[in-house]
Amino acid sequence: MDKNISFTLKIWRQRGPKEKGHFDTFQMKDIPGDTSFLEMMDILNEQLVDEGKEPIVFDHDCREGICGMCSMYINGHPHGPAKGVTTCQIYMRRFKDGDTITVEPWRSAGFPIIRDLMVDRSSYDKIMQAGGYISVNTGGVPDANAIPIPKKDADEAMDAAACIGCGACVAACKNGSAMLFVSAKVSQLALLPQGKIEAARRAKAMLAKMDELGFGNCTNTRACEAECPKNISISNIARLNREFIKAKLKD
Repeated sequence: MDKNISFTLKIWRQRGPKEKGHFDTFQMKDIPGDTSFLEMMDILNEQLVDEGKEPIVFDHDCREGICGMCSMYINGHPHGPAKGVTTCQIYMRRFKDGDTITVEPWRSAGFPIIRDLMVDRSSYDKIMQAGGYISVNTGGVPDANAIPIPKKDADEAMDAAACIGCGACVAACKNGSAMLFVSAKVSQLALLPQGKIEAARRAKAMLAKMDELGFGNCTNTRACEAECPKNISISNIARLNREFIKAKLKD
């Protein structure tokens, strides 16, 4: 049975994107070890509401490690101190009694802070709109086996498609780069015959939009791969670079 722990929380508070932020400190007492990190945040917010204070704003949705909305920077790690999981899959048993836990929002020019721990990630939607799609013939539906795809390509495309667009790669990168996200979305289409129609412009358009929105570029520190909750490989970045070069040569 997991023991109860008590700890200190240092949480970033910021009333708006143009307001000056600061850390607030809270003492948490006798929290069960099997409590998830988000459940612990719920407990804290209930206490704040009972005291007539403003609850902490943070993103969450499925709480099943699927949506990636629970974007918190915990003790220097996007999503917290565990590999291959999102914040909602972190449990308080990972921390020690008496610990100080520091919680911050994603830090990137491409993800402006809305309030407290919530950031605006609509920039990812804009990158997808720039080229993360395929043309569709709305005529008769082809048979599923009409376009044979080698298993290796199908597996790699599925691995790339596992990206949930949470932004942990950006939060982990010293340059605030979205290259891992963009490369995963390019890879899942570039590997499949259905994605060849837009191939000549996809990489150019998505990278141009990434730069326009204020994200940095990749310098191969691999921090993004280390912190990605879905273990997306940086080999996708190499593929993105190849796709970009091929598109430029066609120009």
